[in-house]
Amino acid sequence: MKFIDESKIEVIAGNGGNGAASFRHEKYIEKGGPDGGDGGHGGSVYAVADRNINTLVDYRYARMHRARNGESGRGADCYGKGADDIILQMPVGTVITDLNSGEVIADLARDGEKILLARGGKGGLGNLHFKSSTNRTPRQCTPGEEGERRELQLELKVLADVGLLGMPNAGKSTFIRAVSAARPKVADYPFTTLHPNLGVVRVSDQKSFVIADIPGLIEGAAEGAGLGHQFLRHLARTRLLLHLVDLAPLYEGVDPVHEAKALINELKKYDEALYNKPRWLVLNKLDLLQDRAEKVAAFLEAFGTDTRYFTISAINGEGCKELTYAIMEYLDQVAEKEQEAVTAGAQESEIDIYDPSL
Repeated sequence: MKFIDESKIEVIAGNGGNGAASFRHEKYIEKGGPDGGDGGHGGSVYAVADRNINTLVDYRYARMHRARNGESGRGADCYGKGADDIILQMPVGTVITDLNSGEVIADLARDGEKILLARGGKGGLGNLHFKSSTNRTPRQCTPGEEGERRELQLELKVLADVGLLGMPNAGKSTFIRAVSAARPKVADYPFTTLHPNLGVVRVSDQKSFVIADIPGLIEGAAEGAGLGHQFLRHLARTRLLLHLVDLAPLYEGVDPVHEAKALINELKKYDEALYNKPRWLVLNKLDLLQDRAEKVAAFLEAFGTDTRYFTISAINGEGCKELTYAIMEYLDQVAEKEQEAVTAGAQESEIDIYDPSL
């Protein structure tokens, strides 16, 4: 199934039913008084994150989602029936933005998270509410409120701990196959990966992390070359980026150093925050090199970086296990620091609330 990671929809909540202006008319009962009921509320539209859904394909063609209107009130104190709400199931990681205002309405980052997209209108009041000691026969009633209407942009950003960056044919798909149960397409030509792939890497029975493979970038992606850099949005939530470099290019005349620097430049053009994320170099395809040590040393000297690097051969798994252990150790350290920050923040809040000097 084709991977759909963005869509535009319109949500329309139901209108509230009108209130009724009615009077009680029964035999032997004179001046029964007002008995007009209220209108029912209109249906609202909600979005719920569902981990069992992984694309926005359901919203590719179903663009309009409309809730029903509430029923109008009637005589004999009959209230109108309220309309049912509409629940839109969306993948975890969906960002919902109002197209008109640009406001981010929700970021569905947790399974089961529920957010109101469009509120249904309230029902109008019947004349029963307007009677008083000075107004025994009120004839006024109120109409139901209109439901909200919104045009929304849905954008899916997959949830992963680690993201893979690299030029086409750098070996990203081969690497994710080597370290996880994911089976993306692998071939000896560029752009075999056309949509993001996720793989769960199990380091032990108790520890694992999620890795995301996106289509390769090429120089000029910011101007639309290749597949562009639209898929980089899926790396926004990651804690660590792995920059895979092909040390044995398929075509003659391709310079790995130039390719690696070009990718970094494309990353910076796309988003400064993504560019500043922790990023490790992973030098791949050592199995095709005769003089490995010399090639690696020459690349590092020309590339001119002090970032952490690893050398692997994804096709036969050489160096992959050591890399996954290092990633797991790093993610544990990040999680520990995040927990310490949360604990420190909670303690500061407690001190502010219960400061004995106040």
